[in-house]
Amino acid sequence: MSDREIIISEITNQRELCQTISTEMKGKPISDIYGIDSFNDEAMKKYLPYKAYEALKKIIKEGGRVDPTLAEEVAQGLKEWAIDRGATHFTHWFHPMTGLTAEKHDSFLSFSKEGKVIERFSGSNLIQGEPDASSFPSGGLRSTFEARGYTAWDPTSPAFLTEGVNGTTLCIPCVFLSYTGEVLDKKAPLLRSIDRLSEVAVKILHLFGNKKITRVYSTVGPEQEYFLVDKAYYNRRPDLIITGRTLFGAKPPKGQEMEDHYFGSIRERILAFMHDSELALFKLGIPVKTRHNEVAPAQFEIAPLYEDCNVATDHNQTLMETLKKVANRHNLALLLHEKPFLGINGSGKHNNWSMADSEGNNLLEPGKTPHQNLQFLAFLMATIKAVYKYSDLLRATVATAGNDHRLGANEAPPAIISVFLGEQLTNILNNLETNKKTDYSDKAIIDLGISKMPAISRDNSDRNRTSPFAFTGNKFEFRAVGSSHSIAMANYTLNVIVADILNEFYIALETNLKKEKDFNKAVLKTIIPLITETKPVRFEGNNYDPAWEKEAKRRGLPNKKNTPESLKDLVSKKNKEVFAKLNVLSEVESESIYTILLEQYIKVVNFEAETALMMAKTIVLPSAVKYQSVISKSVKNLGLIKGIDAKVIKKESEMIAAYSTLVAELYEKIGKLEATLDRREKIKDEDEKADFYCKEVLPLMSDLRETVDALEEQTGDEYWSLPKYREMLFVY
Repeated sequence: MSDREIIISEITNQRELCQTISTEMKGKPISDIYGIDSFNDEAMKKYLPYKAYEALKKIIKEGGRVDPTLAEEVAQGLKEWAIDRGATHFTHWFHPMTGLTAEKHDSFLSFSKEGKVIERFSGSNLIQGEPDASSFPSGGLRSTFEARGYTAWDPTSPAFLTEGVNGTTLCIPCVFLSYTGEVLDKKAPLLRSIDRLSEVAVKILHLFGNKKITRVYSTVGPEQEYFLVDKAYYNRRPDLIITGRTLFGAKPPKGQEMEDHYFGSIRERILAFMHDSELALFKLGIPVKTRHNEVAPAQFEIAPLYEDCNVATDHNQTLMETLKKVANRHNLALLLHEKPFLGINGSGKHNNWSMADSEGNNLLEPGKTPHQNLQFLAFLMATIKAVYKYSDLLRATVATAGNDHRLGANEAPPAIISVFLGEQLTNILNNLETNKKTDYSDKAIIDLGISKMPAISRDNSDRNRTSPFAFTGNKFEFRAVGSSHSIAMANYTLNVIVADILNEFYIALETNLKKEKDFNKAVLKTIIPLITETKPVRFEGNNYDPAWEKEAKRRGLPNKKNTPESLKDLVSKKNKEVFAKLNVLSEVESESIYTILLEQYIKVVNFEAETALMMAKTIVLPSAVKYQSVISKSVKNLGLIKGIDAKVIKKESEMIAAYSTLVAELYEKIGKLEATLDRREKIKDEDEKADFYCKEVLPLMSDLRETVDALEEQTGDEYWSLPKYREMLFVY
């Protein structure tokens, strides 16, 4: 039996096995198990003293510090809840700059004075931990020998349990800081950014008469795309194992041209995986709502309901980890790389962002009254100006080696950041600017004294799936975030830049209120300059059209097409200053983040190049040489047979010559890539090294791939040991 036949047999067995998995939820409502692995409101009420519960809820809702007494009470309640649910260990769970999550487990084990074994978890255990910080990326903030770092409990994100095969662990969401107080993670700046956004947004809402509002927070709903391939294929692809994407692979006869996979019927084996994943996520209190087949074959999506930005970020990290674990149990490999397969759609994470106040009102909800309309327009235009002023910074938040393969292709937003609003909103803004009447017979006309405008309906236009930053009714969809990314950086940047413009808006509005007695007129005088100023970033057309690139250049919009070029914007004077001004990141911390992300880019492309060389030399070349030998012998044997037409022998010889030319090209391109990589150690400057990998190494990898893929198309299946696209994408 050939290797391919063995794999098909294994997959058939997995299809049968899937029918026996995922039975725990049969006949039960989601409400029976939702949140049972999360220290949610129900658990807090049960395990905390009433006063402690009220105090903790107030801190979660309004902010504030946890005093030692409260920490002790919460710690005891958490411990009892976790032990009742089978936990033996706890961990401070945090988001280092690796983009993943980190944890160090400690048991509840302790001893009484009499030497008796007991479970103990104190308030100090809850509030602070001390993991070794030396091996986490710090961008030069910490020397390797300076190991101390601190984790600090984030009470605004619920603690949760992770269930392994043989045990359960209590996970406590935390920030991670250096011994000297610098940020070493992605949660700390996120929490700071939420506070800065809240402070200024509340002041503006109070000007609009909403005196009850005590806090504003950003809300997020990240739509997560991913691929699934059978583990038997995955284990035979070193590139997938090491890099997360296929470095070689010829285009299959059929890809996504028929668009028959999109929203198609979900196969039983995949549905079993989805059921088990959702079961685990529901138990964690993660509100997943939607599942479906995506455009590319073997591609899928899972999407949650909207949550507070901080909780949504934690939940998305947990979701990615959970999907991987569950996929493994189903003998599937879950791929989160932005472009695991060349020639078909890659995966993103559409980051749906908005703002809500302490009364539960969405600040980007258009509303139906003059007051609501004006308030909506104020927050809308502040967001648009923020995107316009800081479009280069926003682009840099999604710049990675993986996302470079996706951004700008006809499947994802281009690298040019622009805003889509839709026809109705665009007309309203244009008419406000020019003081024209906007008349809709089926809408109430709002007389603001200066201009007339209709109530704005939520679904006021078609969607523009090509726009990187599109308004979709009551939120903005930032579609450029990569599928493997933590959403923290994109969202803390959005929070910061919007807070910055809201501060400008607040100052301008106060100035206009001193000059203008009519509140509505003062608001409009503050809004209209923003409408005029932001025209260049507003685009309603097809962002994939090549003409848009020229038009964007004419408008002065930046177009950073690769990561080394884009990351430089993280440390421009303007962009460092906005973080420092709002006390979210110091200029030193911004520099460290730039250094970390640049190092990550260099490392990723380097191990991709090394993997490509390894596969070309040890897998592809032996297969090609073996097949070359077989077909050469075939022609030689043909010449020994009497009566064979010379034309036939000539054709066969030409085929072998063409194949041999490809093999020779393979030798040559392997040599070129090796010789180029030999120069890397001589380049000491990190910026130069990143450019070297981007402009010299990646093109050579692409050239090598072209030859390998051509060889794959001409080599017999039994001689080609790497699983092919047609198998990985369609047989699972």
